[in-house]
Order: sequence, then C-alpha cells, then structure tokens
Amino acid sequence: MRIITGAARGTNLLTPEGLDTRPTPSKVKEALFSSIQFDIEGRSVLDLFAGSGGLGLEALSRGAVRATFVDNSAEAISVITKNAQKTHLYEKSNIIRSDYASYLRSSSGGFGLIFLDPPYASGFLNDALKLIADRKLAIINSITVCETENDIDDLPDYFTVIKKLSYGRIKITLLTHTA
Repeated sequence: MRIITGAARGTNLLTPEGLDTRPTPSKVKEALFSSIQFDIEGRSVLDLFAGSGGLGLEALSRGAVRATFVDNSAEAISVITKNAQKTHLYEKSNIIRSDYASYLRSSSGGFGLIFLDPPYASGFLNDALKLIADRKLAIINSITVCETENDIDDLPDYFTVIKKLSYGRIKITLLTHTA
C-alpha cells in the first residue's frame, strides 16, 4: 500500500499485522480519490477506524490541512504514527487511540471530509453515522466516505447520498451534509 499522489506520492505505508485491519485495496483507493479529488484541498479530515491511516494520509498528501486519525487498536495507532512520520505529514496529524463512539461523543467536529471504514460485520457504520449527525460533526457541503460490503440502512436525514461506487464486494457510498 502506498500514497498515490501529492506531497507524499509513492511513499510505501506500513499496515498492522493480522486480520483485524483490512486496508482499502489500491484500485478502490485510486477510484475513490478520483471521485473526490476536487473536494480535498483545505479540508479538515476525520479518518475513523483508521487502521494504517492510508485514507487520511492520502488526503493530507493531496492538500487537506489537518487529519484526525482514530482507532481503538494500540498496534494501529503505532502504525499510523510511523506512517505519518514516514510521509512527513505528522505535524498535520492528530492521532487518537479511542473507540469510535467515545471519540464521536466528545468531538467538537468541523470536519469537511470523513472516512468511515469499520469492520464490515461490526454494525458500527450506522451507529457512527447517527452520532455524526446527532453531534453535527460534519460541516456544510462536507463529504463522508463510507466503505461497506452492503448498502447503508437507516441513513440519517442529516446526510444525502451523492454517489455510489461498487468494486466487487466493496461498496463506496459518498454522502454530503447540506444543512
């Protein structure tokens, strides 16, 4: 896994060992970032369920101003820290070890780009979307990227679907918050 383009282009990223983290495949990541390439620069990013930090670091490499990486795994936090240092994007990174719900309940938000890539069978996605909506953590015209295996159930009214992409069993749903 590597950074595709931008300031850290070509940097190979570390990934946590084991099966608990499932990095977004390069082909899917390239297609995703092609879809949002004009919606990254100048934004504050939240990479929830961050794993290796690959999505948030890609956004920073492409001009996002700041990224907050949240993961509950100590190993993932260590890998994200090393990757942020390796890409020279550490100063723009806020790396937090926390479960997603505790983080979202305590966050003040203001995110223009949010990546949600929880374990597929966890059921965390719908809860995370509800917490983001309830706490109004996404700014107006933000982009929320959801990576799932199935379509999203119970989408809060706070969000509008702007695009759906499918890559084999991986489904990417792009959402926005318009007011």
